[in-house]
Amino acid sequence: MAVRVHVAFTPVEAIEAHVGVVVDVMRATSTITQALASGYPRVLAAPGIDEARGVREALGGGLLGGERNAVRIEGFDAGASPREFLDGRDVPVIFSTTNGTRAILTAVQHCDEVLLGSLLNVSAVARAVRERGRDATIVCAGFQGAFAIDDAYCAGRIVALVDGSRTDAAVASEVIARTFPNALDGLNARTYGPPGLEDDLAWCSQVDTIDVVPRFTRMVGAAAELAL
Repeated sequence: MAVRVHVAFTPVEAIEAHVGVVVDVMRATSTITQALASGYPRVLAAPGIDEARGVREALGGGLLGGERNAVRIEGFDAGASPREFLDGRDVPVIFSTTNGTRAILTAVQHCDEVLLGSLLNVSAVARAVRERGRDATIVCAGFQGAFAIDDAYCAGRIVALVDGSRTDAAVASEVIARTFPNALDGLNARTYGPPGLEDDLAWCSQVDTIDVVPRFTRMVGAAAELAL
C-alpha cells in the first residue's frame, strides 16, 4: 500500500493520521532535536509558562527553556536557541515556545505516532516515515495560527524524500521548497520579529547534521515527553 503524505500548514488543519511529523524549524523542533542529539535524556513540551514550571516542580528539577515572541521567558534557564543545548547534561529539559510546543500537543491529539522534523534531521525523519509505511501528516507550527513559509519550506524538503501519494498541500510544499536555491534562503523568506536571530537562522538551516528523530513517548502532566 502506498504511503499518503499530507501537509497541514497550520496546526488547526491537522488531520487524523497514523504518523504525524511536527515542524517548527525556527526554532522548537530544531532545538529539541539538537538537545536530544547532544545527550539530554528527554524534553517535555509544555503548552504554557505555568505548565512548564508545574512540570519542573513535579519532577523535582530540570532545565527550563523557552521563549515568547522569540525572547527568552523571564526566569527560565535558557531560551529557545539550539545553540544553548549543546552541553548534553543529564537532566530533563522542560520547554515551552510560542508556536512549536503547542503544535506538538495538537499532533499528539490527532496522530497515532508523533515525530519531530527539522532541516537538521530531514533525511532521518523522512527515512522514519518511509520505514513505517503508513499515512503521514506533516504538521507545520506556523506563527500564531497562521501560515509560515519557513515551516512550509522544511515540510516540502521532507515530502520530497518520502515515496508515496501526495495531497495537494504536500505538492504545494514541494513547490515552495524548490523555489529557493538553498535552505538559508528558504528560512529567510519569512520575516522574523526581533533582530538578532541571524546565528540561529544559520544553525537551523543546516541540512542533515543530525541522524536522530525525536518521538513522543507519553504525557507527563500537561507536557508531551519527547525522547529518542
